[in-house]
Order: sequence, then C-alpha cells, then structure tokens
Amino acid sequence: MRKRSSSRQLNTVELFPFLSVLVCTIGTLILLIIVSASQILNSQSEVALIAKSEDGKNQKKNPHYIECREDGIIIHPSQEFVASEDITNSGSALGQLILQVSSRKEQEYIIVAVRPDGFPVFRQVRTLLEQADIDIGFEPIDQGWKLKFKNSKLKTQNSKLISLK
Repeated sequence: MRKRSSSRQLNTVELFPFLSVLVCTIGTLILLIIVSASQILNSQSEVALIAKSEDGKNQKKNPHYIECREDGIIIHPSQEFVASEDITNSGSALGQLILQVSSRKEQEYIIVAVRPDGFPVFRQVRTLLEQADIDIGFEPIDQGWKLKFKNSKLKTQNSKLISLK
C-alpha cells in the first residue's frame, strides 16, 4: 500500500494589517487624551458665589463679599485690600463695611470666601462680625479658583456655582 502524501496547505492568517490599524487607533486616542488634558489643566477654574437659602431661593438681604487670604482680605467687587495687621482697625475699609452693614442688619449681610491659607485671617474677621452681630455666610474655596460675583439669575456655563446656605 501506498502512503498517502498529505499535501495539506496550512492556512495562515496574517495579523499585520489588523495590528497596524489597532496601533494607529490607539495612537490617535492617546493624542486626543493629551490635548484634552492640557486644555483642562491650562484653564483656570472660576467660582460664582450665589447667596441662597436652604430651600434654594435667594436671600432677602443683600450680600457684601469678602475674600480672606494669608496676607489680608479683599472686599469685592471694589477690590479693596486690607492687610492682616489693619483688620481690627476701625478706620480701615473693613471697619467701614462693618459699620455700614451693622446699621442695616435687616437688609444686608456678609459672605466670606476663605482661601486655604486664609483661615487665621478668617477667624479674626468672624470674631469682628460676630461682635457686631452681623449675619455671615462663609465658603472655603480652592487656592487657584478665580472668584466671580454675580446675581443668581445669571448662570455661566464654564463656572462652578457655590450656593451659600
């Protein structure tokens, strides 16, 4: 008997075209991730402070805004700076603001935005405001956030909204 010679041809599948397409797709996705991440890191965060009550409605009182930093406070929106040494001085811009708000306690109050390095200054400011029996609200904010003070009816798309209760 004769042996059958098997002349089977092995079918092989080449994966090179598939792998090259896969590598190109992965490279494109990595490029998109890098571009998106760099745009996110380069943009500054904005924070809009809006005064609201617990039920989500605006307060009936008009807010005045103060930002506490390590070196002092900034009264917004006028951007008046009061150094930390002058906070207790009644002739400073903060002293004048406290006098103004204390004479109109039923119509006005103060909202304090506190930077991470501004808590010692905030304690001084809070003590002064509590001694004057002024209503206050406060919100810790991140060091890199840019503050924006707006009416609550105006909402921006690219800003984080912090509601103070």
